[in-house]
Amino acid sequence: MRRRNRVRALAQSPFLIVLDGLDECDNKDEVQELIDGMLLFFNENPFIPIRVFITSRVEQYIQSRLDVPGVHLENLVDHCSDDDIATFLQVMFEDGCRRDPVVKAYVQQHGMWPTPDDRCNLVKHIGGSFIFASEVFKFIMGSNTMRDQRTTPMDRLPLALKMNPGLDNLYEQTLGRSEHLPHFTAIISTTALSADPLSISDIADVLGINIYEVVKVLVNLQAIIQVPGTDDIPVTLCHTSLRDFLTTQSRSSRFFVHLSHHVTLFRRWLEGPFISRPRRSDSLISSVELPPVVLYGLRCSLEQWYLWFPRVSVSEAHSAIQLCREALRLYPDAPKLIDGLANAIYNCAKHIAESAVDLEEAIPLYREALRLRPSPHPDRSTSLTSLGSILIYHYRCSGTVADLEEAICLYREALPLFPSPHPFRSFSLFKFGNALRDRYRCTESVPDLEEAISLYREALGFEPFYPDHATILTVLVVSLRYMYKHSRELSHLQEAIARCKDLLKSRFVRDKDRVECLLRSISLQMNVDATGQEEDPAHIAGLEEEVNLLLASVS
Repeated sequence: MRRRNRVRALAQSPFLIVLDGLDECDNKDEVQELIDGMLLFFNENPFIPIRVFITSRVEQYIQSRLDVPGVHLENLVDHCSDDDIATFLQVMFEDGCRRDPVVKAYVQQHGMWPTPDDRCNLVKHIGGSFIFASEVFKFIMGSNTMRDQRTTPMDRLPLALKMNPGLDNLYEQTLGRSEHLPHFTAIISTTALSADPLSISDIADVLGINIYEVVKVLVNLQAIIQVPGTDDIPVTLCHTSLRDFLTTQSRSSRFFVHLSHHVTLFRRWLEGPFISRPRRSDSLISSVELPPVVLYGLRCSLEQWYLWFPRVSVSEAHSAIQLCREALRLYPDAPKLIDGLANAIYNCAKHIAESAVDLEEAIPLYREALRLRPSPHPDRSTSLTSLGSILIYHYRCSGTVADLEEAICLYREALPLFPSPHPFRSFSLFKFGNALRDRYRCTESVPDLEEAISLYREALGFEPFYPDHATILTVLVVSLRYMYKHSRELSHLQEAIARCKDLLKSRFVRDKDRVECLLRSISLQMNVDATGQEEDPAHIAGLEEEVNLLLASVS
C-alpha cells in the first residue's frame, strides 16, 4: 500500500530535496563533487520527478558549479528581510511584555513599549540578520544571562543599539582571502566608503583598473559582500556592521579603512573626465555631458565633505581645491562643481588652521550656485542652506551684522522647502533657530528668541540625521533660560528643567556633568526667585561659567 502511495504521489508532483546551508560544509571539494554529480544525474534523467532546493551564501566554489542551464538562481539580496525582522521583534516583544511584570507596569503607565521609533531603530541596527535579532532581543529582555536586578529592559534597549553583532572574526578571516591581491585596499575602501553602492564597473572606473581585477578581489569575499552576477549591478554589504568594522581601527587592525580615502575617491571622480579629454583652455563642456558615474561620484563625495575634510592634510585639501578649480574651468555651469569648490574652501578655512585659503572666496561661489538654481529647482534648498551657513560663520568671525540678517532670510526661505516629514527638516529648523538666537544676542529681541524656541521644539518632533536630539535639547534649555530672564515666568524654567532631565537620559549626550551643572544652575535660580535667599555667589558664578561653556559648545 505504501509503495502504491509513493508511486501515486510521484505521478502527481515531484519530490523535493532540501539542502540548507550548503556553504557551511567544511569540505569544498566534496561539495563540488556533490553538485557535479547531481547535475550529471539530471542531465541523464531530465524527466525524473525530483527537484533539489539549495540554500547557500554565494561562495565562488558553489556559484561556479551552479551557474549552468537547468539551474534557477535566485539572489536574495533584492529581498529585504527588514519587514520579517520587524514582525519577529513585534511578536517576541508582545510575548515578553506579557511575561515581565516590570515591563507590564511600565506599559500601563507610559503606553506602548518599545515605541514605533525604538522598533524602527532596532530593525536598522540589526541589518537583516535573524541571529543578531535574536541576540538583541535576549539582551534587552535579560533572557540570555542572569537578570541584572539593577537594570530594566527599558534601560537596556538604548544599550542594545550599540551592540556589536559579533562578526569581527568572520570579517577578518574572509578579508584575509584577498588581502594579497593587487588593489585590495583601494577596492575595499571604495566599497566601504561610497555613500551609495557602486557596481563592479563603477569601482573599476573610479580606481582606473580593470574590471577583472575588481572581480578577482571581491569573488573571495562573497561570505560578507553581495557580489552580483553582472558588472552593472551594485555591490552591497551583507551586513551594515562590516562598514563599522572597517572604519574602526581598534577592530579591523590591518584592514582599517581611513576616512582620508574620501580624498582619493574625490580626486578620482574629478580626474576621471580629464584623463580621457585634452585639457584645452577653450574646452567648455555643458554639465549635462558629465558621465553619469562622475555626476554620481561628485554628489556622493560632496555630500560627505563634513565627514572627511577635517581629517586630511593641508596638501590633500589644497589638491582637492585645485582639482575643483580645474573642473570648473571645463564645466563652468555645473552647480555641483561650484558647490564643491565653495565647500572645499569653506571647510579648509574652517578646519585646517595652517591653510592660507581665504574664506571670503567661497561666498560668491555659493551665491552663483544659488543663482543657477532658481525656484523651483530641486537643489535650491541646498544652496540656500549652504549660503546661510557660511554667512553665519563669517558673521561670527567678523561681526558683520548684514551677514546675519541675510542668513536669516535665506533660512526662512529654505524651511518650507523641507516639508514634514523631510529627513532634513530638523536640520533646517535647528540652523534657522540658531541664526535667530544669534540675532537675539545682538538685539535682545524677544520675538527672535520666542521664534527660535518654537523652531527647536518642532525639531525635537523628528528623528534627525543631524544634529542629534541631545544637541537640540541643549540649545532649547539655554534658550528657555534666556527667555525666563525676560518673562520671569516659572513655566520657562520648569520646562528647562524637564528638558534637562530628558537630556540626561539621552544616549547621545556628550558631557553629562556639564548638563547636570546646567540643571543645578537653573534649579538654584528657581530657588532664589521662590524664596529670595541667595546662595554662595562664588558657587553660582562657577555654574554660570559652565553654562557659558556649554552654550559656546553648541553654537
